[in-house]
Amino acid sequence: MKLTIRLLLLFTLFSTGFTFAKEHGNATFYNHNMHGRKTSDGGKYNKDSLTCAHRTYPLGTILKVRNPKNNKEVIVKVTDRGPHRRNLIIDLSYAAAKEIDIIRDGIAPVEISKVEETPSEPKDSLALK
Repeated sequence: MKLTIRLLLLFTLFSTGFTFAKEHGNATFYNHNMHGRKTSDGGKYNKDSLTCAHRTYPLGTILKVRNPKNNKEVIVKVTDRGPHRRNLIIDLSYAAAKEIDIIRDGIAPVEISKVEETPSEPKDSLALK
C-alpha cells in the first residue's frame, strides 16, 4: 500500500512537471550607475534592455515577471547574479521595471515564472525560394 502511494505521488509530480512553478517575492531595479558595467554573462548592462539578475536561474534563462498590483508583465533574460539583499528575489533592468510600473515604489512584490522555450520550426526549403 505504501509503495503504491509513493509511486502515485512520484508519477503525479513528474507528469505535471515543474513548469507551473512560480516564485513570489520582492523586486527592485538597477540604478543608473550600473549602465555600461559588465554583467555575469560577460555583456554590458544597458538600462534600456529587458534583463535581470537572479540568484539561481541559469544565465540566459527567459523569465516572465508579473506585478500582481496591476497585472502588468514583462519578459526578461537573466544576464547577471543577484540581488545581494536577503529580502529581494530579482533585480530588474530600468526598462523592465518601468514596463511593470515599479519605478516609483523602488521595491515591489512580483511573481516570477520561467518561460518554456518552444522548439524552433524547421526551415522549409520552399520558403527560401
